[in-house]
Amino acid sequence: MHSPSRRHLLGLTAAAASIGLAPAVWTRAAAQARAGENPFRLGVASGEPLPDGVVLWTRLSTDPRALSGLGPQAFDVAWEIAEDDGFRRVVGKGETKARAADGHAVHVEVAGLRPGREYWYRFNSGGHASPVGRTRTTPERGAQVDHLRIAYGSCQKWETGYYAAHRHLAADNPDLVLFLGDYIYEGALGREEVLRPHPDVAARDLDSYRQRYAWYKQDADLQAAHAAAPWVVMWDDHEVSNDYGGDADRTPATPGQFLRRRADAYRAYWENMPLRRDAHPDGAKMRLYRSLDWGRLARLAVVDDRQYRGARTCRAVEEKKRIPYDCPERLDPKRSLLGEDQEKWLAGRIADSQAQWNLLGQQTLMGELRLQEGKVSNDGWDGYPATRRRILETWRDAKVANPIALGGDVHCFFAGELSVERGQPPIATEFVGGSISSLGETNANLNAARFVNPHLKYAEGEVRGYGRVDLTPKGGTVTFRGVNGLDKGSPVRDLATFVVENGKAGVVRA
Repeated sequence: MHSPSRRHLLGLTAAAASIGLAPAVWTRAAAQARAGENPFRLGVASGEPLPDGVVLWTRLSTDPRALSGLGPQAFDVAWEIAEDDGFRRVVGKGETKARAADGHAVHVEVAGLRPGREYWYRFNSGGHASPVGRTRTTPERGAQVDHLRIAYGSCQKWETGYYAAHRHLAADNPDLVLFLGDYIYEGALGREEVLRPHPDVAARDLDSYRQRYAWYKQDADLQAAHAAAPWVVMWDDHEVSNDYGGDADRTPATPGQFLRRRADAYRAYWENMPLRRDAHPDGAKMRLYRSLDWGRLARLAVVDDRQYRGARTCRAVEEKKRIPYDCPERLDPKRSLLGEDQEKWLAGRIADSQAQWNLLGQQTLMGELRLQEGKVSNDGWDGYPATRRRILETWRDAKVANPIALGGDVHCFFAGELSVERGQPPIATEFVGGSISSLGETNANLNAARFVNPHLKYAEGEVRGYGRVDLTPKGGTVTFRGVNGLDKGSPVRDLATFVVENGKAGVVRA
């Protein structure tokens, strides 16, 4: 499943745009771009793979730092997809428009491909060729599959560190990349040490969100990770506003004011991610929860824990997101982190799964994190424990095979066990994949937290990085990969590797 094309992928950086001009058949993508300026400075990406198709993405920009983008003009963009990286066996091609209304982003939904194989793709506009990306289709539904590799990460604050993790993630040659939120940070520059600045203002409207994405996407290592494999993405809070949930964040904005901001943020998110047309936002609404099957080997369900959640609980006694563990409001079974419709959808995807491995991609630490002073955070699952309990009971009652939760958000690596009640045998295993560059927690504090939460078997907060999941019919492994997040040229090392035993939940260190 992992081909010798890896040599090709290691060279994918922003400089890859210097490949030769496209063949004459592309000439209808006329020379509209500003003379001599490369419009592919934000790279290419693919996502949402199916057995017969995939989404190809790019966004035209000659100056990623400009607030105004490319202005009101539309541009012709040609695309092609091939079975080889030399484009000798082209299996699809076409033309589309990059329109100002979409931030000059292009989403091409390619169909008619063969299941379970690699493809290479590229774009051309104004006589400029884009970098070449690699993608792949999923295996046929029900197919027997011998391996799946997923690289997953989250939290890539631009100003606090470089993206060495993405460079190594690309070199790991994953079949699929799962990104679990905080792709951008919306705020002005913070109090942390600024290694590389962006505009010192908060993104609050469509133009400023578009600019923030372009600022991030100019990074060569992030472009390499996007070009290495198809992505499945989910947002967290910073794609909109810190700690937001439902129709409110932590600012004094009214619900109407906040929803207008959320609509702009959702629009910019869709424009900048390799998503399908049916995910296009309707104002401040955008359905992003979905699932993906990898033959009979694995099912990945990805949930949205921001858009539909109930209001934060126990606010009268809230202090720095911390609330008393025994707050009665917190335990209300009517409260939901996911909303009623999404919970029903997830229960159905769990109950009807025939997959050997059942993965839940969710934004944060799913397991309980009780603090030493008898408090929990109200910004995640601990603020909505009834939702967590219902999911665990559904896994248990449906006798679903090998449930594994993958998470991000907390800027730390965690490996833990998930049970309906403390002290009971685990129903599922959880692995939180650290952060790409956002600063974390001291290990001294994490060790103290583990003492109070014995179901957390591993914790590391001082190292940046990502997680890697390798699944086979016989078993699986999860590897935490660490870099020095402050160093652009950092090497990578394995922090810890865990064996995932077929048919048995629990954390087992390799």
